[in-house]
Amino acid sequence: MRKTIALAASTAPADSRIRLEGRLLFAVPKKGRLQQATLDLLAGSDIQFRRDHRLDIALVKNHPIALVFLPAADIPTFVGEGQVDLGITGQDQIFEHEATTPPEDETWAEEVLDLAFGHCRLQVQVPEKGPYAHPRDLIGRQIRTSFVGLTRRYFSNLEEQERGATNGQTSNGTPLKTKIKHLSGSVEAACALGVADGIVDLVESGDTMKAAGLKAIDTVVESRAVLIKSKHPSNPKLVDMVASRIRGVIAAQKYVLCQYNIPRHLISTATKITPGKRAPTVTALDNADWLAVSSMVEKKTIATVMDELSDRGATDILVLDIANSR
Repeated sequence: MRKTIALAASTAPADSRIRLEGRLLFAVPKKGRLQQATLDLLAGSDIQFRRDHRLDIALVKNHPIALVFLPAADIPTFVGEGQVDLGITGQDQIFEHEATTPPEDETWAEEVLDLAFGHCRLQVQVPEKGPYAHPRDLIGRQIRTSFVGLTRRYFSNLEEQERGATNGQTSNGTPLKTKIKHLSGSVEAACALGVADGIVDLVESGDTMKAAGLKAIDTVVESRAVLIKSKHPSNPKLVDMVASRIRGVIAAQKYVLCQYNIPRHLISTATKITPGKRAPTVTALDNADWLAVSSMVEKKTIATVMDELSDRGATDILVLDIANSR
């Protein structure tokens, strides 16, 4: 399928008629909730590119990489089939791909790294004031979703649990086969429009769900953005470099560098407060009674750490942002 990608690029101007040979193909979301965070991650990793607005392929300037902009839902397929080497997408899309791929069709990608953004939940939702309180109440009903594979598997499991006790019908006589149909967008409107009894849709903050008069009654899967690779990437060394850079950016986003001076006799107490990722860096000062300490500290705890250090005699406490880390 690399030929297909090359053909798509062949409509570009002659000066960019995209030399993909020898380049690692890296799929990224072309739009949607994961795109901006992905672009920020690439920038932090010093993956430099300029994308022509007419093209879905961009050549990286400082590495033999080509970025391929694809719908997030398609990225697991492209990576799993080896059409591209690397990809960033949501776990929800990977799970959906697996749910719709026959077991004998071994086109599954390998997860390399949790990217720590794009947190969401795929949830079963029903009208807040409706008659449905439990997922089994929806067996045999109309369900709308963008995740047909996961939804079908979820309700098949529910139906199997109910089937033995009910002779193939629910307690109110409704046939067990749940009617699941695909919607590509605005799934939350399906109940209000009367075309669904319940939906299965992604929830981030829950604000959209509440605004649509819906409530969640179960979670199908939880998801976040991940870096995935094909089973046989064209350049494993370059894949490792990209993963290492991205891992460094994530660490830098999570940590700050805390520096302070501490009396020598209090160093053991202080380093218990700031143990660092592996160990703090301790340096002697001109004053033999004092030491300088430098340690990585999680951003979410830094205010408390500074309070504790100050209470135990630390002075000149500084907190510095980290641009990257390895």
